[in-house]
Amino acid sequence: MTDSAAPAVAPTLRGRLNRLIGSPRFQALIARTPGLRRISRSEGVAMFDLISGFVQSQSLLALVELRVLHRLVDTPAAPAALAADCGLTERRMAILLQAGAALGLLKRQRDGRFALAQRGAAFLGVPGLEAMVRHHAVLYKDLADPVAFLKGETDPGLAQFWPYVFGAAGAADPEVVATYSNLMADSQALVAADTLAQVDFRGITHLMDVGGGTGAFLAAVGQAHPAIRLSLFDLPVVVEGATARFAAAGLSDRATIHPGSFRDDDLPRGADAISLVRVLFDHSDETVAALLKRVFAALPPGGRVIVSETMSGGAHPDRTTDVYFAFYTAAMRTGRVRSADEIAALLAAAGFENVRARWGYRPFIASFVTARKPGMQAAA
Repeated sequence: MTDSAAPAVAPTLRGRLNRLIGSPRFQALIARTPGLRRISRSEGVAMFDLISGFVQSQSLLALVELRVLHRLVDTPAAPAALAADCGLTERRMAILLQAGAALGLLKRQRDGRFALAQRGAAFLGVPGLEAMVRHHAVLYKDLADPVAFLKGETDPGLAQFWPYVFGAAGAADPEVVATYSNLMADSQALVAADTLAQVDFRGITHLMDVGGGTGAFLAAVGQAHPAIRLSLFDLPVVVEGATARFAAAGLSDRATIHPGSFRDDDLPRGADAISLVRVLFDHSDETVAALLKRVFAALPPGGRVIVSETMSGGAHPDRTTDVYFAFYTAAMRTGRVRSADEIAALLAAAGFENVRARWGYRPFIASFVTARKPGMQAAA
């Protein structure tokens, strides 16, 4: 026996079942069997959906870049009518419109014109969604060679797009900061809506949002809970846009802005609750552990911490978070998507108790973990 030879291993029951399902003869039998055909067809569609996902994403990007959905908001149009405005031939325009209809964003009419479907109208109504689709051009390039990416042999562009994560000098570049802040602020509307709907804010008198950018989340909380005082903590160059946001929301008299870095600075005291909204998954375990210790130190006895972000399904992998967000944060080179159990363990290690997790009803937007600092909270 050579060194490379390995003893034969008897297949497990699962292994034998896998071989049976993978047999072309078995698949052909299922496809011919009444009552099982639907399962066969459904699985076939699902597998091809996996194969064609990249083309679907690129079709969506083309629809966004050419503003096709916008052009169809008020009235349907034929391919020929849209082709010239988009700089395409009529044939290529027809291909794109047909793809948009297949994706459910458009609806093909009997006269050959295309109209905006309900999904397309909803797509246009989601703040920041078009900007996120355009932003994906960076991620597509990073994943052009996924094996090299996973082996760490590439230099991901997303790592340069988010220099603030590393505390890099680029985080002070106003243009970089503006791009980041605008992208995050747009997406925060959905995160805030889900957080306010699923997390109990009763009893909180003063909320500090750490890593809160220009204050989009705090503005939403302030409008929903008029009695809560608000504090924002983030990098000095990031929070510059918060003053105008709070003023526009009528919250200037209730909101305080604290410039600083949670990597280097202690957090201000005084808040009885601290929120971390889409912050932890941007950072390494070491950075998160250090941050949670600062959060613990800043809170009074009985104070609450609220973590709101997309989370891994953990023992039950979730397609909406364990694919997209897992690869996205890996491309950032510093963060990672954690399960609620992993976040709970980090909170417990920092000293928190009464840790509770809630799976979001839109987990691709946010799920939630809350905890308290031991001790009785002083009366407000």
